[in-house]
Amino acid sequence: MGKVMKEILFSVTKKDFVIEPYKGSGKGGQHRNKTMSCCRIKHPESKAVAQACEERDYHRNQKVAFRRLIKTPKFEIWRQRKAYELRHSQTAEEKLEHAMQPKNIKVEVKVDGRWVEDKEGK
Repeated sequence: MGKVMKEILFSVTKKDFVIEPYKGSGKGGQHRNKTMSCCRIKHPESKAVAQACEERDYHRNQKVAFRRLIKTPKFEIWRQRKAYELRHSQTAEEKLEHAMQPKNIKVEVKVDGRWVEDKEGK
């Protein structure tokens, strides 16, 4: 079997995110409460947010937060919409608007147990 080639449609870089370090709280002593070892990451375009505070190291928490963010439903929906727009050169809203034009809608009503086209509804 041959290799399957994948085409990159778009890329997301660190510049597309807001990365905020913050101090942890709770158990862990002074080190946890005095160092900026926790990380919160926001993706403004999708409004997805993730954070991590389990590790003692900021960079490890940042990696965990990124992994969590890309698994959030908001980010996944944004990614799918972005890929669709780039593949089809139109937004999902534009496609929906085109599909909902009166010429593309068929209205049926049930008459005597059978579905028939509603001529009056148009």
